[in-house]
Amino acid sequence: MNAHTKFWVVVLSLLSFVDARAQFGVTNTLTPTQYVEDVLIGPGVQVSNIVFSGLNVQIGKFVNGSGAVGFQSGVVMSTGSVLEIDNGGSDYFLGQGFGGAPDADVLAVAQSVNPLITSTADAAVLTFDFVPSGDTVQFSFVFASDEYTTYSCTQFNDAFGFFVTGPDPNNPDPADPAGDYNNQNFAVVPNTTTPITISTIHPANAGACTAPALNGSYYIQNTPASQQAFNGYLIPIDIRFPVECGAHYSFKFALADCSDDGFDTGIFLQSGSFSSDAVDISVATVTGDSTIVEGCTQAALIFTRPASQTTDTLIVNYDITGTATSGLDFNTLMSPITFLPGEDTIITTVVPIQDNINEGMEYVTITAYTISECGDTIVTTGTIYILDKPILNITENDPVAVCADDSILMTASTSGGFPPYTYTWSNGQVGDSAYGAVSVNGPTNYYVTSTDNCGFSRQDTVTITLNQMLSIDTMIQYPATACNPDGTVVGTGSGFSGIPDYTWSGPGANNPSSIDASVWQNRSAGWYYFTITDNVCSITDSILLEQEDPPIADFTPNVTSGCAPLTVNFTNNSENSESYAWTFGNGQTANVGNLNPQSATYTESGTVRLIAYQGACSDTMEIDINVSICGCTDPLALNYNPLAELNDGSCNYPVPVINAPNIFTPNGDKVNDEFSFTTENSLGVELQIFNRWGNLLFEAKNVDPTWDGKINGTVVEDGTYFYRYKVFGYNDQTLEGQGFVQVVQD
Repeated sequence: MNAHTKFWVVVLSLLSFVDARAQFGVTNTLTPTQYVEDVLIGPGVQVSNIVFSGLNVQIGKFVNGSGAVGFQSGVVMSTGSVLEIDNGGSDYFLGQGFGGAPDADVLAVAQSVNPLITSTADAAVLTFDFVPSGDTVQFSFVFASDEYTTYSCTQFNDAFGFFVTGPDPNNPDPADPAGDYNNQNFAVVPNTTTPITISTIHPANAGACTAPALNGSYYIQNTPASQQAFNGYLIPIDIRFPVECGAHYSFKFALADCSDDGFDTGIFLQSGSFSSDAVDISVATVTGDSTIVEGCTQAALIFTRPASQTTDTLIVNYDITGTATSGLDFNTLMSPITFLPGEDTIITTVVPIQDNINEGMEYVTITAYTISECGDTIVTTGTIYILDKPILNITENDPVAVCADDSILMTASTSGGFPPYTYTWSNGQVGDSAYGAVSVNGPTNYYVTSTDNCGFSRQDTVTITLNQMLSIDTMIQYPATACNPDGTVVGTGSGFSGIPDYTWSGPGANNPSSIDASVWQNRSAGWYYFTITDNVCSITDSILLEQEDPPIADFTPNVTSGCAPLTVNFTNNSENSESYAWTFGNGQTANVGNLNPQSATYTESGTVRLIAYQGACSDTMEIDINVSICGCTDPLALNYNPLAELNDGSCNYPVPVINAPNIFTPNGDKVNDEFSFTTENSLGVELQIFNRWGNLLFEAKNVDPTWDGKINGTVVEDGTYFYRYKVFGYNDQTLEGQGFVQVVQD
């Protein structure tokens, strides 16, 4: 972990913001330069000439990968699309062939493991130059492949390499270029010179390999529950190789499909792991700039050394200068910093002391001195500026309103703090402007709180003064009887400026729905609104014109939806009514003079309406009854009903059937040369064939697996062989079985 990364760990811990539950994901939105400089490269390495060869979808960035590959984040490359890797166990296999270019270096690596490999395809190649500041370069990776484990020890054996070219510090004769790294591949099994492939690291009984595992402690078998889709992958492996400080090196990371372009392979490179041994010192603030404020922010001094130096004690000296005084303007810092054995990071926090004294801007300069692994003196200087707690000044308006409930603009502006500023108003609005309203003559106060970017705040008051003369004095209603439109509403006012205009509005059950007068007669029940408008303002009030005992239609069905035929019972809950008219929406009606329950049967959807009568008055209520045709909706089922709208769980699926021959003759005469099944109602078959000693000779999983009687291109001996199968049918049905087949070549 480099110092920059550890600094942000400090920042996040100060902010108490951690989310470890995010899901593994892969994106490919960066440029090759961003993948290398912003993701892969750690401290002590300068890079240039970054080039990627391959399709854009063959390289990407992964995040939240701790549970998927062992690294939290990093760069991923694949012989297929990296965007399919995070599908987890939901993919049957990763085998996307692009028909991409070959790579000679990868082919040479592959042929050193299996000479039968004659071609490569879909190569993904990332190259760059680098200059290390230490004497060692290291990085960490995870190898994964969908060829595991079926194709282990076959010519279908995807390969990759980490190729380095440049000076070898262990070369006994530096003048001899032959002793330097010349495209040397460091992607080897730890403590060996054997390249890493699915044939050099695998579990027991893998593909065509012999029974014992080979370097099996590095292998992890993936499961459908994993967050990435490769069949198998390795534990994280660290690569380290010696270098010369300040020398120029070339690095090539390449992988490719071998012998075909299917069943993809991928490499995960840990973020920030490509680094060189060099002490890294950073001076930064929590907010990411060079300014800290009394009572607001702090600064972190982060001293980091490489893992290769953690066995020794390291002393880092630094000077503190500037106009700020240690112990008075900020906390006392201890110098020097001492790394004990096993310690790789020391973080010292600079905390400004809030003394409530206006001292102006002060600064403190940190100058640190360390010796690199190569004997160079590294001087790091950083300046931190300390600012006083600000005094915020708010300028606001105090408007005057002449009409109640008008929307009045209120404004506020702040100075003296650290912009940007945020504003919160007592009526819940935010921003440097807000709108207020008053309904009572006289002053009404609103409060605005301004907060600067450092968290300091101040409150001020905005006063809106209402000076309205117009008012509504009285609102009177004379109720209507029953449902007859014979009610009356009356309104009066005062404080007019000029000749007032009166307006009533209300229900339009009997026209008109409005009138220009202070009295409105012959009205039905409901809410009425009275408005007086003069030369300055307009004011509105409302009143409810009541009605004596109106009828209320109300009923409840026991169900409102279901399968046809659907019988529904209705309970009549109406009030103040004498008679009832039912329309059931299925052609059935009923006119009754009581609250007795009703019943109706539906073969299709309909609307039920109840009208409750009280003299000339009536009230209506409607409810929709939804009827569906129910049955089996799955076309794959034997009892599929194409007219059904809802699945009632009655689907009946055909049972898978399999038939197998008991003898076949793989003698090349094209008659009964292959062993295969005849199936019915099958989505796929999984087949395994064993010899009489129980050794697995053949394994396949597809729609119609077929065995040609050969192992590694050679026909097996005549005899009896045992097979085991699993047939996958509809609706997750499976049929498992076993049997024997006789191989006869004559």
